Amino acid sequence: MKSNPGVDIESMTAGGLAEQAGLLPGDRIVKVNGHKIKDAIDLMFFGNDNDLNFTISRKGTKQLVTASREQNESIGLGIELKPFHTRSCRNNCIFCFVSQLPKGLRKSLYVKDDDYRMSFLYGNYITMTNLSLQDKERIVAQRLSPLYISVHSTNAVVRNKMLGVQAAVDIVKEIKYLADNKIRMHTQIVLCPGFNDGKGLEQTLADLYRFYPYVQSIAIVPVGLTAHRKKQLKPVEREDALWALDIIRKFQNRFRRKHGETIVYAADELFIKADEEFPPLDEYGELPQIENGVGMVPLFLREAKKIKLPQLPQRSKSAERRFITFSGTSFYPYLSKFVSRLRKADIDIEVVPVENSCFGTSVTVAGLLTGRDIIKSLSGMAEKGDIVLIPDVTLRAEGDLFLDDISLHDVEEVLGAKAMSIASTPQGIVDAVAEIS
Repeated sequence: MKSNPGVDIESMTAGGLAEQAGLLPGDRIVKVNGHKIKDAIDLMFFGNDNDLNFTISRKGTKQLVTASREQNESIGLGIELKPFHTRSCRNNCIFCFVSQLPKGLRKSLYVKDDDYRMSFLYGNYITMTNLSLQDKERIVAQRLSPLYISVHSTNAVVRNKMLGVQAAVDIVKEIKYLADNKIRMHTQIVLCPGFNDGKGLEQTLADLYRFYPYVQSIAIVPVGLTAHRKKQLKPVEREDALWALDIIRKFQNRFRRKHGETIVYAADELFIKADEEFPPLDEYGELPQIENGVGMVPLFLREAKKIKLPQLPQRSKSAERRFITFSGTSFYPYLSKFVSRLRKADIDIEVVPVENSCFGTSVTVAGLLTGRDIIKSLSGMAEKGDIVLIPDVTLRAEGDLFLDDISLHDVEEVLGAKAMSIASTPQGIVDAVAEIS
């Protein structure tokens, strides 16, 4: 049992309710209006009242601090808490990406979480195998919605095999419980040929559709395999992708006719593997699964079309600088096409495809490129005076380190060129060029 209950304030926003009330970084919030506070979710849930009584511990002494929103009901608490300890995943999934990682990467990458709180707060996917009855009751009571759920298959035998456990919870019953209590869900199916494809995929989609509208979206994502995997799995090849897209389109057409919504989506990588054109961006709705690689490329293509080239710097301003950017090999053709438009507008810019030697060449997305691979690909090309535009998806949230803890400064030092983090969008490239020029 936790001997020191409560949550610790790490920092506060200037002008927030907490600062106005006199709370300080380092204070431990034990209760709010008599309710025990276990984590950030409790603070969000119980901290919405206009009048708040904080029971805090400051330097070992309990104090009562009051706050009121009477003058400004929209004011936020303005509190940043120290992170809570996340629950580790107890499964042994055949496709687990963390288990396929090489040594020597950022420590946080090796954390396997299966925590419903991380699902609600950050959109992390959970398997529902790590929930107690009290957890489920809390989800319902505090309306922790939407949740992001890894389904993979509604066939219990297949799902158990994929999760690497003997008797996982019945995912259909768990989803029914959440739907019955009006909890919204976004779900994913990691497609593993020979396990949950074909007729099995059709059955899973049909089962999940029963819980619409609470199951709001279903994403089918091809299994990601690195060169360091220990378990033998068949990658998704072109024929597998074509077969999956045929099934997905059949369900999409049915859903759009009946509900006017697509509901089920194919990850961008499926279209790339199948060598098929992407559907119009309008068919992705509000892009509910863009963080899962669903709709990223179509969104980039749409945004690229909106860029007005006459607004870019003229050659007389930009010719002194050469810009270099890069991408993973799967996105390279799309980025290259956009960059060619910039070159026609007299912007001296090059784009380089970077092969992933750290994870293996089958891993083709930019977000999994390491600093070493990027340096290797750009060495001999970048020169003094060049500007290397670094897509922010290759860096951690703080924007300074790659997956292998190589820094932007390291890139500059090795290449002899300036490195600049940019938003991974067409506008991000254009803004960087305009700023430097």
